[in-house]
Amino acid sequence: MRALTRVAALFLALAAFCDASADAPAPLRIGVLAYRGTEEAERTWQSTFDHLARALPGRRVEVLGGTAAFLTAAVAANRLDFLITNPGHYLELKVNYSAVALATEQDLDGPTPAQAVGAAIFVPNGHPEIQTLADLRNLRIAAVASDAFGYRAATRELLERGVDPARDITPVFVGFPVDEVARAVQAGRADGGVIRSCALEKMIAEGAIDKDAFRVVGRRSSGALNCQVSTRLYPGWPFVKVAQTPAPLAREVAQALFAMQPGTDDKAWAQPDDYATVQDLYRTLKVGPYAPFTRLGLADFIFENRYWAVLIAMAAAWWLTHVARVSYLVRKRTRELQLAHEAARLKGEQMEHTVRLSLMGEMASSLAHEINQPLAAILTYARGCERRIEGGADPGSLRDAVQRIAVQAERAGDIVRRMKDFVRKNPAPQVPIDPAVALHDARALFEPTATAAGVIVESDIPDTLPAVRADRLQLEEVIINLLQNALDAVAMQEEKQIVLRVRLDHDRLDICVADNGPGLAPEARERLFDPFFTTKKNGLGLGLSLSRTIAEAHGGSLLAEMDATGMTTFRFYLPLIEEAARA
Repeated sequence: MRALTRVAALFLALAAFCDASADAPAPLRIGVLAYRGTEEAERTWQSTFDHLARALPGRRVEVLGGTAAFLTAAVAANRLDFLITNPGHYLELKVNYSAVALATEQDLDGPTPAQAVGAAIFVPNGHPEIQTLADLRNLRIAAVASDAFGYRAATRELLERGVDPARDITPVFVGFPVDEVARAVQAGRADGGVIRSCALEKMIAEGAIDKDAFRVVGRRSSGALNCQVSTRLYPGWPFVKVAQTPAPLAREVAQALFAMQPGTDDKAWAQPDDYATVQDLYRTLKVGPYAPFTRLGLADFIFENRYWAVLIAMAAAWWLTHVARVSYLVRKRTRELQLAHEAARLKGEQMEHTVRLSLMGEMASSLAHEINQPLAAILTYARGCERRIEGGADPGSLRDAVQRIAVQAERAGDIVRRMKDFVRKNPAPQVPIDPAVALHDARALFEPTATAAGVIVESDIPDTLPAVRADRLQLEEVIINLLQNALDAVAMQEEKQIVLRVRLDHDRLDICVADNGPGLAPEARERLFDPFFTTKKNGLGLGLSLSRTIAEAHGGSLLAEMDATGMTTFRFYLPLIEEAARA
C-alpha cells in the first residue's frame, strides 16, 4: 500500500509539472551577433536581457550567439524571435526575411544612435612609410570576412581614395572573433587590418595588445564615440523583430526597451533609426540587396546538373530531350531570379515606414471600385461604337463616343497616378509647394474609402494658399492618416461627420481634421502620440507617432483637442515660407 501511495504521488507531481509547463509563456529567443565570442556578447547585452526578463514576467530569455551566417540560418529555421546585430546584417535580414527594427542601441555617455558604428584601419607602428589609406596599395590586409560590415565600410573609404580592395590589396580573412584580426597582424600574416570601431581600445584596456603596437591610418573625427576610426559613422546596432514574431509580443518588447533605464554600462534603447546611410553604403558598393544579378557559370551549371550529365553519357538517345528540358529550366530559373532580384532591390530602397502602405491596403478595395467605374464606361462606349460601325454609321458620328472614352480613360489614369505617387518609395526633398494641390490630392485619394464607408468628407480648402516648404508625399501621408483615424473613429456612429478644413494662422498653415466620433479618453489623450500605443484592436500604434515625426521634421507640430462642439480635432500646423508669410 505504501508503495502504491508513492507511485500515485509521483504521477500527481508529474501531472502538476506538465500543467505548469503548458501554462508557462514561451521564452524570448534572442540571437546576438557574437563578434568577440558568445560569452563576450552575452556580457555586453546582459543588462538588456535582465531588463526584459523583469519587464515580461514569466518569460525566460534564451540567448543564441554566433556569426551572421549562423543567425541568418536560425531565422530561416524559425529558431529566433528577435536579434541584436550590426546594421549591415539587419539590412540583409530586412530584405530577405522581412525583419523590422524595433529600437536602436544608445550609449548615454557615447555618440548619438545615428552615428555609433564605424571601422578602424590599422598598421603596426613599425611601418612609418604607411601614412594614408592610399599607402595600403599592394599590402596584405586582415579582416573578419568579405561581408563583414566593418570591412565594407572600409572598402568604401579605400575606393574613394583610388584603392580597389578587389585589385590593389591582398585580403586575409580570419573569421570571428575580431581579436583574430589583431593577432594576424601581430604574427606577420598581414601588413594591416580592418576592425570594428572601439575593438582596439577594448583589447588595449583588457591587456590583450600593447597600446603602442598599432596606429590607425586615415583617421577621421569620431565625435562622442571616443574611439579612433577611419570610416564614416553609421547607426548603432538595432534590436530586430523577425517576421514570425507575433505583433503583440513585439509591441511588449519594444515598450520594455524604451522604458529601460541605463545601468552601469550606460546602455539604453532609442527609437529605431531608418538606416538610410547603411542602405547608401550597400548601394554604393553594389553588395547585399544591391548586388548585380549574374548568370550561373558553366562550371556551376555542370555541377548542378551532374546527374543529368551521367544519364546523357549512359543514354545518348535521351540527349535532345535532356537539352530541351535543361534549357527550359535555366530560362525559368533565370526569369525567377531576375524577378526576385528586382523585388529585393525595390524593398531595399524603401525609406518610408509601413504606415503609408498600411493605409493604401485599407483603401485598396474602395480604389478598385472607383477605377472600375471609368473602365465600365469605356467598355460601354466601345461596345456602342462597335455596334454603330457594324450598322454602317458614319465614322464622324462616333467622335462624341470616342471623346467620352478618352475622358473616362483620363479619369482612370488620374486614379492610378494618385495611387502610384502615394506609394512611391523614395521620399522627395522638402521644396516649395502649393499646399492646396497636395491637400486636394490627398482628399481625392481617400474619397473612395470614405464613400465605401458611407461617409462624405466635408472639405473647406481655399483654391490658393501661400507656399510651404515640404515633401508633398509626406504631407499627403499625414492628411490621409488623420482622415483614416477619423474614419475609424466614426465607424460606430449613426451620423458620421468628418471635416477637412484649412486656415491661415499668421505665419503658419492650420490644417484641421475633425470627426464626431466618441472622443478621446483622458488617459488615451496623454499617450496618443507614443509609439506602439493604439486603441484599435489590430493597430500597430505607429500612425500618429509617425505623423507627428513628419510634422516636426517640417518645422511644424501635430496636436489633438476637443473643440466647442464636442468634435475630436487634430491640428497640423505647417510654417509658411518666409517670403510667403510676409506677402
